[in-house]
Amino acid sequence: MRILALDHGTRRVGVAVSDEMKMIASPLEYIPAEPFADFLLRLEEILREKEVELILIGMPRNMDGSYGPATLKVQEFVAALKETIAIPIKTLDERLTTVQAQKFLIQGNVRRDKRKEKVDKTAAAILLQSYLDSAGAS
Repeated sequence: MRILALDHGTRRVGVAVSDEMKMIASPLEYIPAEPFADFLLRLEEILREKEVELILIGMPRNMDGSYGPATLKVQEFVAALKETIAIPIKTLDERLTTVQAQKFLIQGNVRRDKRKEKVDKTAAAILLQSYLDSAGAS
């Protein structure tokens, strides 16, 4: 069984998955956020294919720890998922994952036009790897 991480965005949702031993996170893909029905179909396919036991979703927070407007959108997203998916869902602070993903891709010499399509799934992988590295995964 694996853990899946989602980096929610208004246009795309980045997807990353752990290995079966829950030690290594790998970027998988991004799924267009709209239409939501199509997003759900693809997500359900991935959940079956990868035999996922837990979904992690990045919860945006301000640098001072408070919640901003983006948090409400993610909370609505989580609520919609919980209505249709039986797999447990957990949220995790995602401060700076997108910034880290951008830096990682720049350091990897990924061209600007290619970074846009890779940043969401890379941010999801960073979120998942931090979870796997913490006591949360054991």
